[in-house]
Amino acid sequence: MSDLDKAYALNGPEDCARLYADWAATYDLGFAVQNDYRLPAQVAAAFLAHGGQGPILDIGAGTGLLAEALRAMGATAEIDGCDLAPEMLDRAREKSLYTTLLQADVTRPFACPRAYRGIVSSGTFTHGHVGPEAIARIEQHALPGALFALSINAGVYASRGFERELSRLPGLILQDVAIYGPEAADPGHRADRALIALWRHAG
Repeated sequence: MSDLDKAYALNGPEDCARLYADWAATYDLGFAVQNDYRLPAQVAAAFLAHGGQGPILDIGAGTGLLAEALRAMGATAEIDGCDLAPEMLDRAREKSLYTTLLQADVTRPFACPRAYRGIVSSGTFTHGHVGPEAIARIEQHALPGALFALSINAGVYASRGFERELSRLPGLILQDVAIYGPEAADPGHRADRALIALWRHAG
């Protein structure tokens, strides 16, 4: 079973925490580079193209790949990040991209140091990870008019209830994007797709 297959087979926060604790040290080179992981850059580009501003909250920040992409595309706003695995946050902290990093399980109530004008996420809403029930909880940390840009694995968009949950949002935009490049080391997932859900928080 590949690392990605193991990630897709997770079942709940405890499983996620264990896997990403083990994966943290090699995640950037052993997973992201080898699989030409394009999703963080896709989310960053969509957020900025639709006028995203800060302060920004990065949900499931991991090692900071999405924040890296935002900075590379010229974003200067302050970014806070949260993730379930402290080991992943340790890697992100080394990059000096975030103002604040929080260990948080977004499937439960969690605290943030402020409210946000932008909320982004790459790779968190997927097989075996976080479901649509977390979206309303995350919205509690958004200012009125805040722009959301959340990637959702296309394979779970309907089956896990994301389609039903997001149907309540006026002005929802969905962008279909590739998660990996064509030369990804894991051939079983080269064709995987995600939907980037974009909307403005009604407040």
